[in-house]
Amino acid sequence: QVQLVQSGGGSVQAGRSLRLSCAASGHTGSMYCMGWFRQVPGKEREQVACIYTGSGFIVYRDSVTGRFTVSRDNTANTLYLQMNNLKPEDTAIYYCAARSSGGCWTNEYTYWGQGTQVTVST
Repeated sequence: QVQLVQSGGGSVQAGRSLRLSCAASGHTGSMYCMGWFRQVPGKEREQVACIYTGSGFIVYRDSVTGRFTVSRDNTANTLYLQMNNLKPEDTAIYYCAARSSGGCWTNEYTYWGQGTQVTVST
């Protein structure tokens, strides 16, 4: 079992930055992929980014490339999502997730954080 606890988020004006954190505990050695997702009420959840924990290879959604950055602190078992130049369309509930096998660019993750709201105003 893996537990994911998120922190960060909030409300900012467009163009500003936020950082989300996702602290993992439990059987963290089993995590093959970790991902960031977001969901707007009434819409499909979409993947924002993911990282292959072994190689460190990261994939980003086109709409966030160049603005969002995934990083990690292996000592603290914490994953971060640095979000710069935020836009109103980035407003959503953001989730981190982990899975133990398979490809990282997928919705089929096993473990999920509790979600955190990000609101970007004009």
